[in-house]
Amino acid sequence: MSLETQMENRYRLGERVIGDGSLTVMAGPCSLESLELGMTVARAMKALCEERGLLYVFKASFDKANRTSIHTWRGPGMEKGLSQLAQIKQEVGVPILTDIHESCQAEPTGRVADVIQIPAFLCRQTDLLVAAAKTGKIINIKKAQFLAPEDMAYAAAKCREAGNDRVLLCERGTTMGYHRLVVDMTGLPAMRELGYPVMFDATHSVQRPGGLGGMSGGDYRLALPLARGAAAVGIDAIFAETHPDPKSARSDGPNMIPLGEMGLFLDQILAIHNARRRLFEAESAQ
Repeated sequence: MSLETQMENRYRLGERVIGDGSLTVMAGPCSLESLELGMTVARAMKALCEERGLLYVFKASFDKANRTSIHTWRGPGMEKGLSQLAQIKQEVGVPILTDIHESCQAEPTGRVADVIQIPAFLCRQTDLLVAAAKTGKIINIKKAQFLAPEDMAYAAAKCREAGNDRVLLCERGTTMGYHRLVVDMTGLPAMRELGYPVMFDATHSVQRPGGLGGMSGGDYRLALPLARGAAAVGIDAIFAETHPDPKSARSDGPNMIPLGEMGLFLDQILAIHNARRRLFEAESAQ
């Protein structure tokens, strides 16, 4: 019996649909270091995705409130960051994803972002989920590193009962001992069976939280093998952080894929995604 799930929920984003069997790409730098960086990445990624017929959503954080150390870079802040994201959205012509950490950030963020992201550590925060849901925007809920996949049903239900069932569920690795994450690929179909589109966060899944002493480490080279596995299992969207020069990035540099390697990254994932989709369609026709 196939574990493939036809999505109950599908969400229109501009002229495209998330959850219709196609693959959506949500990618950008970890932190919105500058408007110039955001524009560079957004334009490059939009071109790569358009060449491949993929829906692209630009991702960047205006505030990294969950950094390991109080002394590390957090971002431009909400007011300046949302202004920059709005400019990227208008000038490049791409939808926007950004994350919030406090309920009071939901309403102003909803005026700019098309997708509001709930960080993994905060996915059980009822007030945050409800505030995000009330914006009416698509809500990407990252599964906590300590949470079972099936328990994401309760996080999604908080949004639904607040009047918004436009929810994505996102896998980003599970804690296994100190400074280590693993990805349980069986969690992807488990979350898809809840009826919501599922996204795989390839770059945070290779993170080593706190692994560099006041900051997180990781190995971006592992992102592609994990993403290939996720595409084979079945996902609706892929999340990846990328930067023209990750070694100079102010946040999560060890995990980010160099922008120049994103074409190969997308090609391999898309090839596997399309092959899995063809197999499912052939199986369904029998």
